Amino acid sequence: MTDSRSAGSERRHPLLVLASASPARLATLRAAGLSPAVEVSGVDEEQAAAGLTDPSVQDLVLVLAQAKAQAVAAMGHGGDVIVLGCDSLLEFEGAALGKPADTATARSRWQRMRGRSGVLHTGHCLIRCSDRESRSAVSSTTVDFADITDQELDAYLATGEPQRVAGAFTIDGFGGAFVDGMNGDPHNVVGVSLPMVRGLLRELGVTWTDLWSRG
Repeated sequence: MTDSRSAGSERRHPLLVLASASPARLATLRAAGLSPAVEVSGVDEEQAAAGLTDPSVQDLVLVLAQAKAQAVAAMGHGGDVIVLGCDSLLEFEGAALGKPADTATARSRWQRMRGRSGVLHTGHCLIRCSDRESRSAVSSTTVDFADITDQELDAYLATGEPQRVAGAFTIDGFGGAFVDGMNGDPHNVVGVSLPMVRGLLRELGVTWTDLWSRG
């Protein structure tokens, strides 16, 4: 007797590929039930943003997310693969802040940020590799920084965490206690807004829960 649910008739679920080396983004997606493959884009961020004239921080993160997704999608993927590219920057005092170059830079930033607020912007780009259809958007979350002491700042810098992340802070690590509050999606501050990705997937005709089947 032939099983009507043969392999050929089963619905194929999409495979998500994360175009990012960020362990925080990967952990966030995994905690939400997804099991993305990871392929780093290798995009030169300065070159990708070189064509922009007086860009806003939102413009920067969107262009960089698109460049990363496009680079990975061009690696020969097809079929049921969907590529997700992301890029995050903190907007503070009108400037776009990525990863600090060194400990001294991280210290200077925190001395200005403590007791004040900034906005963490994350650009998202999804590309369906079968037809190169794409969707992009930016999620923004206001972050209220605690007025930490010099002693706390020294200890935080000694962990090395601020030097590895955009804006020189996290909410899912040592820095979580140094954020007093947020207005917006907290996942966005980690580096990927789950509600935004769900919405962009829907625009591409993909149901969020279908991705759980690849876990």
